Amino acid sequence: MEPRRHRLAAAATLAILLTACGGGGGGGSSSSDGGSGTSGEADPFAVQPTSARDAVRLADQATFGPTEALVAEIQAKGPGRWVYEQMQAERRPDSPTSSYYTSGNGDAVHKFTGSGEFCDGKGSNCWRDWSSTQPLVWDFYRNAVGKPDQLRQRVAFALQQILVVSNLEVSGTYGFRNYHNALLDNALGNYRDVLKKVALSPVMGDFLNNANNDKAAPNENFARELLQLFSIGTCQLDADGELAGRTCQPTYDNETVRAYAYALTGWTYPQGGATPWGCWPKGTNCRYYGGDMVPVAQFHDTQERKLLNGVTLPAGHTAPQALEAVLDSLMNHPNMAPFISRQLIQHLVTSNPPPGYVGRVAKAFSTGRWYSFGSGRRGDMKATIAAVLLDVEARKIDHSPRMGRLREPAQMFTGVLRALNGQTDGEPLAWWWGDTMRQHVFRPPSVFNFYSPDYPVAGTSLVGPAFGIHNANTALQRLNYVNYLVNWGGSKASASVPNATATQVNLKPFEADAADPAKLVDRLSMLAYGQPLTGNARAQVINAVAAFSQQTSGAAYLSNRVKSAAYLVFSAPQYHVIR
Repeated sequence: MEPRRHRLAAAATLAILLTACGGGGGGGSSSSDGGSGTSGEADPFAVQPTSARDAVRLADQATFGPTEALVAEIQAKGPGRWVYEQMQAERRPDSPTSSYYTSGNGDAVHKFTGSGEFCDGKGSNCWRDWSSTQPLVWDFYRNAVGKPDQLRQRVAFALQQILVVSNLEVSGTYGFRNYHNALLDNALGNYRDVLKKVALSPVMGDFLNNANNDKAAPNENFARELLQLFSIGTCQLDADGELAGRTCQPTYDNETVRAYAYALTGWTYPQGGATPWGCWPKGTNCRYYGGDMVPVAQFHDTQERKLLNGVTLPAGHTAPQALEAVLDSLMNHPNMAPFISRQLIQHLVTSNPPPGYVGRVAKAFSTGRWYSFGSGRRGDMKATIAAVLLDVEARKIDHSPRMGRLREPAQMFTGVLRALNGQTDGEPLAWWWGDTMRQHVFRPPSVFNFYSPDYPVAGTSLVGPAFGIHNANTALQRLNYVNYLVNWGGSKASASVPNATATQVNLKPFEADAADPAKLVDRLSMLAYGQPLTGNARAQVINAVAAFSQQTSGAAYLSNRVKSAAYLVFSAPQYHVIR
């Protein structure tokens, strides 16, 4: 497409995108055509073929983006069977599943006892390879674009945005690798185990000041965020996630935070760290991220402490006993299930889930069962995620303004790459596109993530979490990103990145349909939206594609048609607002 046409298309798409607060559906029927889009009456493990529309929607909800092969697989198996098989995929370092084992250096950065600075004489990439999360960005995007355990990755990505640690405050590549591998390990396990792993993480202990927390003057940071963000929230909730009494009645007060802070004292880093000056305070271990934190009795408060939900810590308890009591008090709190369930729905399916939907998912969380999914243990993530993805609200087609979510930048990056047969080593998606789009993964600005789950959409009564990092500039950058891949050719492999690959798409397979502009546009539209564009929008895109002919473009006309179609289809608001 000529530059002027790019500018016109970008301007038109931007104008539509900026108004798409909750809309942007691709037209079509408002009835449910989701195949197995039921609330579970049939055997969810059975093969129940479904429609292409439903398959694309599930891929948007449960993966980092549809591919033609993935859509065909979900169509043939149906949502229930596909979700079940994704949950059975075992994660091992030697398996083809995702991990953060491949990039970055080890723990020597926290064992350094020499003079000067650790990076002295180690080259210009020392901080990147030993202290930053840049190597994790490489693995994250390689995994998201190419690895088969897509559901596990999407759930882990949701968890890392709820249970936040940030490289803006903490350094140590190997430690972040351990933290995020733990989220992958437990993404389809149990939320209690997730919380325990997070509470014992030395990265989290460093980030929120719970490592070496002393009973003499306990730091309340981790205790407060554990309550506020990681478990029960600030307002009492009904079982369906609605405010109890329709007003915000506090879930806890400052005395409660204080009690939890005391209960969580007495943990230090695992053994293995060293500094030239020794470890401080005396009796603790030096900063080190090579395992779970360990108890240090002299710093743990042993007085009786009253926790939430009727749990009391008796006098004389140990730090491990206190941690178990803290987890019991939170896991059994009536707020836990709806508070976490609503956020998982927001990350995977829709920003404004109706109360009934939240209530059904919360029930799966509480009982540990959703039909045949789950172990029956409270907090079971398989049961919870199955309920999130297979509930009637997730599977039906609903074009009401309440339904849908803005595709956040990281998922937009991967979605276009996956749909267009792309590859990446993740390098351009960090400091370049990640920073530009305000979602440089592993570097959220605070423990509150990149955006709030309750971020209001201006001019509506709706919330739109990802709109918290969306503005006129980032809307235009979305179009520029598609243009970068489709028309600029992406990026070549960087010599400074280990095992680098180019960040590029492969449009050649679509040239088979480029002789027929309508067929080409419909093929790409089905992949992007699960249905063809409708009405005038479809006609305009087809006309733009057909403008490239052998007479005007020579031998490259088929390639130019594919570029034009891909740019217009993946720049449209129907792609960026998932319905």
